[in-house]
Amino acid sequence: MVDTRPTSAFHAQNISADSTARLVGALDAQDVNDGVQRLRSWAHAALAVRPGERALDIGAGTGSQTRRLAAAVGPRGRVLGIEPNPGLRAVAEQRGTEERSAARFADADALSLPLPDATVDVVWCERVLQHLVEPEKAVFEIARVLRPGGRVALLDTDWATTILHPGDPETIAALTTGALSAAADPYSGRKLVGRLTAAGLVIDDRGSQALLQDHKSVAWPLIRMLGDSAMSRGLIGEAQRDRLYEDLAEAARQGGLHMSVTMFGAVAHRPE
Repeated sequence: MVDTRPTSAFHAQNISADSTARLVGALDAQDVNDGVQRLRSWAHAALAVRPGERALDIGAGTGSQTRRLAAAVGPRGRVLGIEPNPGLRAVAEQRGTEERSAARFADADALSLPLPDATVDVVWCERVLQHLVEPEKAVFEIARVLRPGGRVALLDTDWATTILHPGDPETIAALTTGALSAAADPYSGRKLVGRLTAAGLVIDDRGSQALLQDHKSVAWPLIRMLGDSAMSRGLIGEAQRDRLYEDLAEAARQGGLHMSVTMFGAVAHRPE
């Protein structure tokens, strides 16, 4: 349920080796999440990347989708993955070399893309806008670099869709509202279509997937973080917190735990 795609204005610039390792592990785990895979597959199908095209991956992370784009455009195409986090960028470059991918990676900002106007056929931007203070500016930058007829896929989380069950409704509400403070724009998922149309792009398709956690185990680091946050804000007491923990643990033992958040997607193109 946790979205760990890293950023500060776009991505954190300074990160320790241990933090990088934890971040890479979290991103790798998300790569195999069924909901993430389904939404990505839908978006790639809607983009219909063709051999020889030029593609851009904004917020490339470990480069998994950059390499996927590179495979689609083939040897006659070009793909650039933008990733300001040096630790993640190093991992992306290493994995690209190991897989003999033609994907390239660069340090750049989503708010000022290092590309000329109308030079990109395809843009991929996944779970980045939620972390930006000026997400609209990033979408206008995407529209600027897209050539007429070029396509973009935006995928992002809407943290207001966080669901946790079972437990006392008041206690759960106190915890789930804490998830809204995890991003600069926690409602980004529901705003994708509006931001694309405001930038002059035409919507081609929309999609969504609930990102489900294992129903047989509790994500304790996340739950305890949210529980402690709710207590520190005076929203719940220690007894309420502990009772919720007991309810969640029992549900997990019985295989009946539900934890999820929904990620949305929108695919659009620049008019000819």
